[in-house]
Amino acid sequence: MKKILIAYRLKPEGLTELEGGYQVTMPADKPTFNREEVLAMIPDYEVLIPNFSFFTDREMMDRGVKLELISNYGVGYNNIDVAYATGKGIAVTNTPNATREPTAEFAFGLLLAAGRRIGYYDRKLRTPEGVSWSVYAESGLPVYGKRLGIIGMGRIGQSLARRALASGMEIVYHNRHRLDHAVEELYRARWVTRDELLRTADYISLNAPSTPETYHMIGEKEFGVMKPTAILINTARGNMVDEQALAVALREKRIWAAALDVFEHEPHILPELLTLDNVLLAPHAGTRTLEDRIRMSVEMVRNIIGFYEGSYPVSRVNKVK
Repeated sequence: MKKILIAYRLKPEGLTELEGGYQVTMPADKPTFNREEVLAMIPDYEVLIPNFSFFTDREMMDRGVKLELISNYGVGYNNIDVAYATGKGIAVTNTPNATREPTAEFAFGLLLAAGRRIGYYDRKLRTPEGVSWSVYAESGLPVYGKRLGIIGMGRIGQSLARRALASGMEIVYHNRHRLDHAVEELYRARWVTRDELLRTADYISLNAPSTPETYHMIGEKEFGVMKPTAILINTARGNMVDEQALAVALREKRIWAAALDVFEHEPHILPELLTLDNVLLAPHAGTRTLEDRIRMSVEMVRNIIGFYEGSYPVSRVNKVK
């Protein structure tokens, strides 16, 4: 019987298909195992569901002498040294389907909230000084008729485009490789260079994967190109944005606002971002509904069952023999 080590406590509703066929270990009386605990246990397990709070690195995989599969609970896998896993013949999987719609939904919610200043108004109305009720004071920016630039028009980017299109937005996007014409027609989306997207978009959403090439892809230079009324939305990975440069751009009004669900050093947030009224912050909550988190567990579990039994398709990150 294959043994599965889950680094954090998940609800049993999403794990029922493992019953009887696999031996599962996860924390019983705390949210997560820490790195030292996982390192101590991993030699006995064939499958690891890793923790996002520490990196699944060479040491972890070398300790995992029986390790055959790392089944990630999420679509992003920058918490895993995938290249080293591949070299050791360890398969890596992720959950792109269960995360697609909730992340796009949250990204569009951040877009609306940042543009129309919903979070700002709520905060100010709760303070003694309140907020001005006059006709033009402390106005937001419209969404209808504005241009949304999507960097990374994959599953989540396309689901975001569908929502934006329904709200009357114009869609431009930038990928390394242009989408098929039929897909562009579906979302009325136009491929542009990254420079044109940055210069012309009213809202810019990051939906690309975290790779060495996307590290700090938005920094001082890029903020200098954007419109002073531009709004940046990041639900991808925090390390795609130079947070120091972002704080300067927001403070000096080089861009109008930002909405962030991810941060470079989670759960730490750059202190200056906490002091700015033109940034909306969320705690990596793109998939944080009970239903969606259980769907993620089911997809993760089916990756494991599909890997060993072939009864489900497997969302593979790497190819191993």
